[in-house]
Amino acid sequence: MSDTITFTLVKSGIGSTEKIRATLTGLGLTKMHKRVTRKATPEIQGMLNKVAHLVRVEEA
Repeated sequence: MSDTITFTLVKSGIGSTEKIRATLTGLGLTKMHKRVTRKATPEIQGMLNKVAHLVRVEEA
């Protein structure tokens, strides 16, 4: 596993639960097609698993 991970918001969080929207905000995904690079920690991995249906993930 690499030390960084890049992910992009490809579907809107509108209509999702408050927890899902809060997870997107916590990941830094505030707008459509925004790309964020973070350190690949277990916490980030877990958050990405919760919103996997809304994001595209690339290993950096």
